[in-house]
Amino acid sequence: MSLVRPFRARGSLRGAAVLGAGWLAAALAAWALSPFRSLPTLGEIASAFGRLWSEGGLGAELFTTTRLIAVSLALTVGISLALAYASVVPALRPLAHGVAKLRFLGLTGLVFPFTLATGGGFRLKVALLTFGMTTFLVTAVARIVDEVPRAEIDQMRVLGASDARVAWEVIVRGTLDRTLDAVRQNLAMGWSMITMVEGISRSDGGIGALILNQNKHFHLAEVYAVLGAVLVVGLLLDHAMGVVTLVLCPHTRAAMDDADATPEIDSGRAEAESVVDAPESAS
Repeated sequence: MSLVRPFRARGSLRGAAVLGAGWLAAALAAWALSPFRSLPTLGEIASAFGRLWSEGGLGAELFTTTRLIAVSLALTVGISLALAYASVVPALRPLAHGVAKLRFLGLTGLVFPFTLATGGGFRLKVALLTFGMTTFLVTAVARIVDEVPRAEIDQMRVLGASDARVAWEVIVRGTLDRTLDAVRQNLAMGWSMITMVEGISRSDGGIGALILNQNKHFHLAEVYAVLGAVLVVGLLLDHAMGVVTLVLCPHTRAAMDDADATPEIDSGRAEAESVVDAPESAS
């Protein structure tokens, strides 16, 4: 009953894996039993994946796309963190907030000026993806910086720390776990945007160009095979970011373990109290 009751502890990793496998099997069964006959079957998708991998250059395109997201993420993190951390200076705060407002601007109208600036090809795709990711990451990290308690800053000043030391200890190190989580979410957003960016500029190939070419000829099995590969690689990248977060901020695991243990302790305490009170109520 604890699995269907809200506000329960998350349980063990093994239990979560079993539940995840169960829901995955249910999703695959729903696809296989779908009444829409125009959708390719799971066997057709698996066969299309094999053809694309052996003959269609799927592996090389995945490598191109992964290289694009890696370069764009590195540039995004550098630019975004510099702008967000600089927002603690009043004169530079409007710059960070202005860049954050650009997240409402679409990428389509920026292709021409970015092409003039980069010359097209791989650099154009890096510029477009970096722009799209930076506007959102600056927004998230600037908010994290704004939410730093003033008491922590005042405490460092009382201890005689300089402005640079305060910025490093409180703003950078103190928010590193939340910043890495924002980077992880931003990576997922960038990965979902990458097919659109590669569709805008197809000269250097990539998953986006491959999936658009298959969709143009209505090869649905190949399209869903590529989408499956995109999903798997995206999950691997997300897991890698989670590992990086745990390595750089090991206290996050301890915090999660404490959060999971608290409901169990409270539940055990309630059961013990009920056992103690039971004889009294019976008498």
